[in-house]
Amino acid sequence: MAQFKCYRLEELAELLDLRLIGDGSCEISSLGTLSSAEPGQLSFLSNSAYIDQLVDCRASAVILSEKFLPRWNGNALIAEAPYVAFARATALFAPESDLAVGVHPGAIIADDVMVPDSASIGANVVIESGSVIGERVSIAPGCFVGAGSRLGDSCVLHANVTLYHGVVLAENVTIHSGTIIGADGFGYAFDGERSIKIHQLGGVNIGRDVEIGAGTTIDRGAIEDTVIEQGVKIDNQVQIGHNCRIGEHSVICGCTAIAGSAVIGKYCVLGGAVGVVGHLEIADKVQVSAMSLVDRTIKEPGVYSSGTGFMKTPQWKRNTVHYRQLDSIVRRLKELEKNTDKD
Repeated sequence: MAQFKCYRLEELAELLDLRLIGDGSCEISSLGTLSSAEPGQLSFLSNSAYIDQLVDCRASAVILSEKFLPRWNGNALIAEAPYVAFARATALFAPESDLAVGVHPGAIIADDVMVPDSASIGANVVIESGSVIGERVSIAPGCFVGAGSRLGDSCVLHANVTLYHGVVLAENVTIHSGTIIGADGFGYAFDGERSIKIHQLGGVNIGRDVEIGAGTTIDRGAIEDTVIEQGVKIDNQVQIGHNCRIGEHSVICGCTAIAGSAVIGKYCVLGGAVGVVGHLEIADKVQVSAMSLVDRTIKEPGVYSSGTGFMKTPQWKRNTVHYRQLDSIVRRLKELEKNTDKD
C-alpha cells in the first residue's frame, strides 16, 4: 500500500523555502484546490482570476504571493512564484512506490547484467544481455529492456514500458506506462515497384530529468541517434520520428506528431495535436498553438499558429467556399492593381 505523509506547516515552509505566516504547528496531510480544499489541506493561488475563491476557502493554509495576502485571513506560505512552489509541494505529498527494492523472482535478467542492491525490478520484467542498470532504478512489472540499453541512476519505468536495444537513459528519467522507445523509424526507399525498408541502425539517447507520458513512441535513428535533451517533458500519446532532436527543457503536449529529422530548439512549447513536418528546424523559445501544422523552418522565437478559428458550422461552410475562391480573387486583385497603376 502506498504511504502518504503529513507535515507541520513550519516543516513545509522550510522544505519549500517559503515564508510562513500563521500557526507553524498546523498539520497538513494533502493538497486541495481553493474551491474544494478541506481543513488539513494546503491550497494555492497563482492566478488572480481565482482570487474571489479565497473568501470561502476552507484550506488550513494557502500558498500565495504577498500582494494577495490582504485577501486571506488564514495561515499562509508566501512565494514569489506560487505555482512553482505548489509544483514542488506535490513532490512532498506524492505517494511512495509500492515496488519493493530487490529483484522479483518472476523477472528474467540476462546473466551478464548487474542489478544494484538499491534497484527495484518487478514481476515479468525482461532485461536483455549487455544492459546496464544504475543505482535506485525502478522498473515496474511487465517492462522490457532491450540488449545493450543503459539506464542511469534513479530512472523510473512504469508498467509495460518497452525499451528496444541500444536505448540510453541518463539519470532521473521517468517513463510512463505503455510507452515504446527505440522502435524502427519509418524509413523506406521506393525502387519503382515497391518500398525497400531502410533498416534503422541508430539508437535513442535521452538526457537527464526527462519525463515521458503514457503511450508515447520515440523512434530510433536511421544511422545517428534520436536525441531528447535534458529536462524535456513529453505528454501522453506523442509520436517522435527517427533522428529528431528535442532541445533542452522543451515541452511537447499530447497527441503531437513530429516527423523524422526535425530539430526542435530549447525551451519550446508545442501545444496539443501539433504536427511538425520532417527535416525542418524550430528556433529556441518558440511556442506553437494547439492543432497547428508547422510545415516550414521557424527561425525566430515567438508564438506561432495555423489553421482556421472555431466558429459555427454554417459560417464555417460559407468560409470554406470563399477559401476555394481565394486564388481567383488574388488574380483579379492583381489585375485591378495593374490597371490602377496605369491610370
